Amino acid sequence: RHFHEQLQDLERAVQDMGVAAQDLFDLALQALVGHDRGVCARVIAGDDTVDAYYLQIERHIMDLFALQAPVASDLRLLTALLHINLHLERVADMSVNIAKIVDVSWGLPSNTIVLERLEEMGGVALQMLAAAMDAFERRDLELCYRLACMDDTIDRLNRGMLPEVLDAAPNKALLEWGIGMHVVSREIERVGDHAVDVGEQVAFIITGEFVEFTDASHPEREVPIAGNTG
Repeated sequence: RHFHEQLQDLERAVQDMGVAAQDLFDLALQALVGHDRGVCARVIAGDDTVDAYYLQIERHIMDLFALQAPVASDLRLLTALLHINLHLERVADMSVNIAKIVDVSWGLPSNTIVLERLEEMGGVALQMLAAAMDAFERRDLELCYRLACMDDTIDRLNRGMLPEVLDAAPNKALLEWGIGMHVVSREIERVGDHAVDVGEQVAFIITGEFVEFTDASHPEREVPIAGNTG
């Protein structure tokens, strides 16, 4: 088949992978908010589907590298797809980690304020994943850059998590639950980071230049103005 037809198939497969990763993360958030062990099991089982997507896409990319002689723009696209595929697979891994923590925390006392904070963080991270994949589908540079601003919200909420958890210190069972939720908070933060990483790869596809977007751990970096990646 023609090389560019195979590229189009590959892009569709990555979009499907994005949907699968978003669905799994959404399910993990449902398990978290609903304290539902049955949903936890569905998340863990669902990781196999994402892993299958990941391996299929990776093999397809490697075949195109090996069997074709892609020009610069196609080479850029293939390289970016390889990275996007990896970031989406990592989102699925984060989702499984969240589900496992929720499962082992079942039956422990919980804190409504912490749960509400996690629910807000998860909602923003889910929006970021959707925005990153939308930017990929539409080649939307402005939307790519907007992801860094959305990530700031997650980082701010995550920084406020530890004091909430430590407030529970006198209650050992509540502290045990809180420590687990602090790990969940870090996993949600990482999902947001992976969404930003997808946005960086999409910007690379569009502009031909790789620019690392700003994040809370690198405040000295500035998000580039659209159309100016130099």
